[in-house]
Amino acid sequence: MRLEARDLAFGYRGHPVGRNVSLALGAGEIVCLLGPNGGGKTTLFRTLLGLLPPQGGEVLLDGADLWTLARRDVAKRIGYVPQAHTGYFPFTVRDVVLMGRTAHLAPFAGPSRRDRVLADEAIERLGLAPLADAVYTRISGGERQLTLIARALAQAAPLLVMDEPTASLDFGNQLRVLEQVVALARSGIGVLLSTHDPDQAFQRADRVALLRGGELVADGRPDDVLTSESLRTLYGVEVHVVDAALPDGRRGRVCLPARASA
Repeated sequence: MRLEARDLAFGYRGHPVGRNVSLALGAGEIVCLLGPNGGGKTTLFRTLLGLLPPQGGEVLLDGADLWTLARRDVAKRIGYVPQAHTGYFPFTVRDVVLMGRTAHLAPFAGPSRRDRVLADEAIERLGLAPLADAVYTRISGGERQLTLIARALAQAAPLLVMDEPTASLDFGNQLRVLEQVVALARSGIGVLLSTHDPDQAFQRADRVALLRGGELVADGRPDDVLTSESLRTLYGVEVHVVDAALPDGRRGRVCLPARASA
């Protein structure tokens, strides 16, 4: 399974956001998208998902024009974790996760036993079992984010797009989510995620893409793409990228903010 953008222009009616973006996601791959707020990451994701029509270029899903595919077919192949979702109705956490099975149901059909098992497995996997019967609108923002990730897991799509999945989470849950991303990739699922933390890209990504002002300014291996200079250009701040000894004996790169002069 492969998701690909070719020379993509994207945005809203009367409001172009990005242009000339070529990007691909394959099976078992983790691609991390970094960029400043307002740089077009969410709009790009919505176009890759077929929620917004391309303003130029094309989006291909296994070689087929995404815009010509039925929404149900797209949902079976690509799962989506949005940046934030509050909710308005008093569904339980289990109900919300079970909604991830919707694309697999026949019209007017209710969830099967298998659908419920898959939902419960996703809930357990994300550590949400104690909250399974809690009302979704009454749990914390971080718990809601974990619920949305569980919903995407229950969807069982071979590709997964995650818009800042760790943004609302505490440090422990950030690590748990990143561990799940790696486990998903090892099982053959392709994951495209956005983040504001370059260290997450160093630790988990196979490839990193940098989006600035709606344009893709770099795409490649983390060690090649994430440099002090590229991060300074991307975010407008001084950052040191340094090699560090890791507890397991390996060496890896980390980002450190430059100290302000006294």
